[in-house]
Amino acid sequence: MKLVVNGETRDVEPRAGQCLRTLLRESSHVEVKKGCDSGDCGACTVLVEGSPVHSCLYPALRAADREITTVAGLGTPEALSPVQQRFVDAAGFQCGFCTAGMVVTASAFDDDQRADLGEHLKGNLCRCTGYRAIREAITGGDLEPLPTSGKVGERVGAPAGRRVVTGAERYTLDHVPGGPDEVPGDVLHVAVLRSPHAHARITRIDPAAAEALEGVHLVLTHENVPQTLFSTGRHENRLDDPDDTLILDPVLRHVGQRVAVAVAEDLATAEEALRRIVVEYEELPAVFDPALAREPGAPLVHGDKDAATSRIGDPQRNVVAELHGGVGDVDLALARADVTVSGTWQTQRVSHVALETHAAVSWLDEDGRLVVRASTQVPFLVRDELARVLGLEPDRVRVFAARVGGGFGGKQELLVEDLVGLATLRTGRAVQYETTRGDTLSAMPTRHPFRVSVRLGATQDGTLTALALEVLSNAGAYGNHSPGVMFHGCHETVATYRCENKRVDAQAVYTNTVPSGAFRGYGLGQVVFGLESAMDDLARELGMDPYELRRRNVVVPGDPFVVTSYPSDGSEADDGLRYGSYGLDQCLDLVEEGMGRDGEPAPEGPQWRTGSGMALSMIATTPPRGHFADTSVRLLADGTWELNVGTAEFGNGTSTVHQQIAVSALGTTADRLRLRQSDTDVTRHDTGAFGSAGSVVAGKALLSACEQVADQVRTLAADLLGVGVRQVELGPTAASGAGRSVTLPELHAEGLRRNGAAPEAHGDEDAALRSVAFNVQGFRVAVDVDSGEVRILRSVHAVDAGTVLNPVQLRGQVEGGVAQAIGSSLFEEVRVGPDGRSPTVSLREYYVPRIDDLPDTEVRYADTYDTIGPLGAKSMSEAPYNPVAPALANAIRDAIGVRLFELPMSADRVWRATPHP
Repeated sequence: MKLVVNGETRDVEPRAGQCLRTLLRESSHVEVKKGCDSGDCGACTVLVEGSPVHSCLYPALRAADREITTVAGLGTPEALSPVQQRFVDAAGFQCGFCTAGMVVTASAFDDDQRADLGEHLKGNLCRCTGYRAIREAITGGDLEPLPTSGKVGERVGAPAGRRVVTGAERYTLDHVPGGPDEVPGDVLHVAVLRSPHAHARITRIDPAAAEALEGVHLVLTHENVPQTLFSTGRHENRLDDPDDTLILDPVLRHVGQRVAVAVAEDLATAEEALRRIVVEYEELPAVFDPALAREPGAPLVHGDKDAATSRIGDPQRNVVAELHGGVGDVDLALARADVTVSGTWQTQRVSHVALETHAAVSWLDEDGRLVVRASTQVPFLVRDELARVLGLEPDRVRVFAARVGGGFGGKQELLVEDLVGLATLRTGRAVQYETTRGDTLSAMPTRHPFRVSVRLGATQDGTLTALALEVLSNAGAYGNHSPGVMFHGCHETVATYRCENKRVDAQAVYTNTVPSGAFRGYGLGQVVFGLESAMDDLARELGMDPYELRRRNVVVPGDPFVVTSYPSDGSEADDGLRYGSYGLDQCLDLVEEGMGRDGEPAPEGPQWRTGSGMALSMIATTPPRGHFADTSVRLLADGTWELNVGTAEFGNGTSTVHQQIAVSALGTTADRLRLRQSDTDVTRHDTGAFGSAGSVVAGKALLSACEQVADQVRTLAADLLGVGVRQVELGPTAASGAGRSVTLPELHAEGLRRNGAAPEAHGDEDAALRSVAFNVQGFRVAVDVDSGEVRILRSVHAVDAGTVLNPVQLRGQVEGGVAQAIGSSLFEEVRVGPDGRSPTVSLREYYVPRIDDLPDTEVRYADTYDTIGPLGAKSMSEAPYNPVAPALANAIRDAIGVRLFELPMSADRVWRATPHP
């Protein structure tokens, strides 16, 4: 049939039942993305005869002789269409994976459709932005063009912006013949057979019929893969996570666990091979509730593991890790308190829903080295563990990331790279694996469900005298990230408040459910939900303003950060926490003042009740237990600057911040920078992009490298110009002083002549000290007591981010964090049935907020300068998520007079909790 795409015609032969999306991608139109393959997300939207359609639902045969337009047909990076230009100017994207579909859909809108985006854009999801910037891009007035200088403090756009909005930016599986890092040869495809049982032992597995199928190159089972235990969770210190995982295991511990793997010429053949594998199982007793799992006699999830070797707290009690300790006497303080409150709060499983699912492709380079391109936040950590599991030296493995389509912690794991790497080593061929949305929702790590019990005591004047937490974390079937999430969630939450009597008892426990993992906030969102809800109840018992109660009890500079013990040496903290700056007082004032303003009016009708609530949180500005970054900067022969950074870009904005740092420190312009990143061949090491470390840790390392190389260039220029070093100024193309100048290419050559090398410097950063940042969220809501619907009338969020390096980007990160937290507060849940099976297998069963579900959040900045972060900045990508759920819960409590203790606070739960006549 004739396929006409963007004005070009080619002959194609679609397969029976093939959809237009896969046909387009197989025809090199990789600007058309896959986010769901069920018509729910809109990432694959194209125009068919001028009308937007989800190409994953559109039969390929129906496209015959019809004009198909993708985002690449609307404009090019050099000549943007008006709608593409508006998305650039409004910073209407972050990771950008949804942007092609957004732009295509918006390009077909008339004025009436632009006036009702809630109806006409509901088929397009964005997980990153919170939609405000998208709404502004489509319906806003005149947008101010982004500045071209790119200095720190300006509203600079993403370096890849023009490529993102035209579909030219490449993601993990965007293979284009002749492109950079082109995959050699035809690619084999991976399909995975998954367990139908929550707990079972494989007693027989026979892959012979699958191996005999034409087009099948390899079938992997537990009988022919390496037997090295590892953890999918990745940290700088690999000992932080328990070694409890095998590539393929004869014991299956959750529904959806890998049973076998087929590698074939195409995905359909690989899937058919799975159907031919014969497997016999012995079902084993299973446990799904973490409270029951730790009781004597409960089925053991990892009872076969050695506690010391695998670093499991107590496998005979299903305990992954635990934390117990305190200061003072909590029970006595509670007995003597004027007022006490207590309660138990429950959080749920939440999926990251990064629109690019987990994916990787691998091949052997000319030297026989294993090369893996992966959708990962941590390429260096994946390389090191992949080499360990596959029995290779690290220098025989290269891992790199193209642009990553969202992460939120979910890609701080090793979930697909082991399969493609092993398959490439066995077959010698390039191999790729892309998980389905169903597998990502039901079989990949989610946020840890927490059960948080809080007891508080206070004097009548509002002084906290007792604070006790009991935390139970559901690790699921494997312990990846569970120790760190448990500790981090408890630590900074409890350390936020001054109190002479504190107690923490926390356990992370195995169950036969889908594993839990890293998620934005890293445990803080769950524990903060309980503590800040309890603080609101305490304020009500005392008859005190909730802002004032916090002001009286939060830590201030000079206070030690106390969780389970006081610092032994009298220092501020034993774990590296410091007051690099402090803006919590300003954040409280900013939110209180902002909430005093009028917002959206409450709906009319006697069924509506209104209420207001607030909450706060504290977070360390870099991850605990070590985070390292090496960078280098070099002056090239043409007078441009090469920046080598290990950090991955997945909508976190590190590329933009790194560009701004270099522009400011080198006196250059953005167009004269060549950024190489997220590649183990580019620099020596980078722990990874999580905990906002890409800006704070790698950013500080890059600043150091830029300053060093700038000094080298100034020294060379001073000698040639005959002036003092301090008299030399660096410009985009030259260094000048005393009215004369020397070009940067000349200085490059002079460096070679004198030193045998061009000016180059390395910057290393070891985040041994961690500053703290603060967030305060306020909401005003209206609740329909007849239906349980919650409408947000006003949302105000204040951040203590130190120096604001990029106001438009910081605003977007805050809006996106608040939006994601609203989703998990009101809508989102990965459900697990009584048999351990999840019915949540598509985005239709998992409600991601649409554009009309979310309010515009007013973002306010405290005026602080941090002495630890780069140029006074602090991290602010994860932190906005943390206080949202309790602030919403407190507002709903204010409206209906009843406390909700479980997330999500969905309409049915709100309705059931509301008193009715």
